[in-house]
Amino acid sequence: MPENTAVKETSEPVKAEAAPVKGAGTGKPRSLWSDAWHDLRRSPLFIASAVLILVLLSMAFFPSLWTDGSPTEADLANNYLRKPEWGAVFQPEWFGYDIQGRSVYNRVIYGARASIQVGVLVTLIVTFLGTLIGMLAGYFGGLLDTLLSRLTDIFFGIPFLLGALVVLTSFEKRSVWVVILAISFLGWTSMARVARGAAIQVKQADYILAAKALGASTFRILTRHVLPNALAPIIVVATTALGGYIATEATLSFLGVGLQEPLVSWGVDVAGAFRSIRNAPFVLIMPSVLVSITVLSFLMFGDAVRNALDPKLR
Repeated sequence: MPENTAVKETSEPVKAEAAPVKGAGTGKPRSLWSDAWHDLRRSPLFIASAVLILVLLSMAFFPSLWTDGSPTEADLANNYLRKPEWGAVFQPEWFGYDIQGRSVYNRVIYGARASIQVGVLVTLIVTFLGTLIGMLAGYFGGLLDTLLSRLTDIFFGIPFLLGALVVLTSFEKRSVWVVILAISFLGWTSMARVARGAAIQVKQADYILAAKALGASTFRILTRHVLPNALAPIIVVATTALGGYIATEATLSFLGVGLQEPLVSWGVDVAGAFRSIRNAPFVLIMPSVLVSITVLSFLMFGDAVRNALDPKLR
């Protein structure tokens, strides 16, 4: 007799296929930074701001890609407050000429370097100084925390713009580095408060206590455990504040205590264009628009980074 080919019943339960887990198959667990980068790549806000920032950086570091002219070349006889020629795209006459017969377009391109340089370097100095003071105060606590916190409160109580005016007016010649150091001298307090709060929160974690029990040095604990885990809020504050420092430089230059001629910056051009605002408003509008676009780009970038690094906003 032929064997019965019917399927035999089995008592073993049927195993359902597991749903794919986010980040599975890579061999490594997903970290906060990898998750943040995964979200940033799909954020229209991040992509738009990153493109604008790359364009601005190319203007700052490679101005010859945008114009062949000189920002200081003047022809007062032929180009005095000459109106823009909107059809001459990327040409010296595109945005018109200022009160000294210089191309507004050329000066806008070359002015990006000083303005962005001030913003980036101030952010780096403020981030380093504020993070160092805040981490020391938050991690050690006690008397050191009291002293550093009161020092932070003293600087925080000084009106930022007024303090910068007082500091900068004491210098006869105000170079880029003078403006950078003056803004950094007064701008580190917010970063210190953020770093202190992050350090206080992180130092209570079990892995910090385990590192202490294993005999790890204080420097190793601060650099290998506290700082990496407190870095997310610091980066968010730094990227958001960068645009504000660029606006601060423009404001100080407009008030006459920031960068000076013959330096080329957006703030210097805004200050010089104010004298001809009634007859030639385009001289004032173009550098002001570039300042606004730059500040907006870094604010958008900071918001995108904050949304990606903050688990509560996921």
